[in-house]
Amino acid sequence: MSTTSEYTPPKVWVWNKPNGGRFANINRPVAGPTHDKELPVGKHPLQLYSLGTPNGQKVTIMLEELLALGHKGAEYDAWLIRIGEGEQFGSGFVAANPNSKIPALVDRSGPKPIRVFETGAILVWLAEKFGAFLPKDGEPRAECLSWLFWQMGSAPYLGGGFGHFYAYAPAKFEYAINRFAMETKRQMDVLDRRLAENQFLVGDEYTIADIAVWPWYGGLAKGLLYGAGEFLSVGDYKNVQRWADAIGARPAVKRGRIVNRLQGDPAAQLRERHDASDFELRTEDKLAANKS
Repeated sequence: MSTTSEYTPPKVWVWNKPNGGRFANINRPVAGPTHDKELPVGKHPLQLYSLGTPNGQKVTIMLEELLALGHKGAEYDAWLIRIGEGEQFGSGFVAANPNSKIPALVDRSGPKPIRVFETGAILVWLAEKFGAFLPKDGEPRAECLSWLFWQMGSAPYLGGGFGHFYAYAPAKFEYAINRFAMETKRQMDVLDRRLAENQFLVGDEYTIADIAVWPWYGGLAKGLLYGAGEFLSVGDYKNVQRWADAIGARPAVKRGRIVNRLQGDPAAQLRERHDASDFELRTEDKLAANKS
């Protein structure tokens, strides 16, 4: 791993040049919209604006799980937001999420549209709205919320820390990669120890805690994030592996994880979802075959 010469910070930081790396074209130190663009609105009660990253997958998996339980009110339109092109800085998206991060949900089931942003908030909103995947009281509810917010606080070290410096930074920095690899492996051990004694994160009950944690840590365990499976020896976490396989086999998870996806196998890319039939008819492989 290479290093660069030591950096001496100025007394006052000023943004005067791109910071480099994969997302340099969309990184900026200010908030707010960069252009006017209203969000589209579909036919369903729930309007989701997202991309098929681990954060986006949390919500589409949750919605598919709710639909699998028979909650017709969980029908949704999933609109693609291309963050690499800066679509999250359009005026409509900023109105739905002032933090300009996917996903953003607009609940139009009532007399007035209600925006919900940040994945933890969206999962709790949906769980309470439909009475599913969140224990109602007592220790199970506390445990569920604790693991849900563990993910919210921990994943930035995995994604913005390890993932950035291992896969996206303009150069390999040994200190940064070692620092965040150590923390990522510590987090995997936290999960592995919990799952050694429990089928799911909240005992025998599958909850929004699992739905939140799986796209990040299940994806890492199965070698789907950053090409880092061998580097982090993810196979060593046997209990995480068992849990990741069990959740990954759920039909709703298989559907939810491909929504708003732009990369990988064309058969596993459903760019937008507006009807349940889209999974059979509108994946990228099917659209390409129809054009040929």
